[in-house]
Amino acid sequence: MIRKANLDDLKRIIEITQACANLMISKNIFQWNEFYPRIQTFEEDVNNQTLYVIENNSKVIGCLVISDYMDEFYKKAKWLTASDKNIYLHRLAVHPDYQGKGFAKKLMNYAFDFALENKFKSIRLDTFSGNPQNNVFYQKLDFKKLDKIYFRDQSDKPFYCYEKVL
Repeated sequence: MIRKANLDDLKRIIEITQACANLMISKNIFQWNEFYPRIQTFEEDVNNQTLYVIENNSKVIGCLVISDYMDEFYKKAKWLTASDKNIYLHRLAVHPDYQGKGFAKKLMNYAFDFALENKFKSIRLDTFSGNPQNNVFYQKLDFKKLDKIYFRDQSDKPFYCYEKVL
């Protein structure tokens, strides 16, 4: 089941994202760290009603932000569509115990359905250039790799912008 997150979910979401960060670091993927993602960011997502969670047997096992807000750093990218009716996906995470079982794809399909129902032109996101698994995942979902952007608090390596035109 996928539903909007609430403040009671935050402790579990931080457990999930820390477990994901630890797994990535163990694979020399330095995408998330002690600076990102933080609980304050997820609190804002809940307050903005943009954070969704996926449950398995009534237990929260993953999350995804679906927002129509274009962050400042995305304004530098060259997108495939005009920037007026797009959604942005952030902080996709599935607890390592549940990875490889299709839950990330279920969250993405939920976002696709949301975008289509609300007549958005495209879906945009970014992912770390040093995370080959994520890059393949998004390309298999028909996202097109576009520009590079940088988040210096996270890494000196670039993040790739992706867009899927609907």
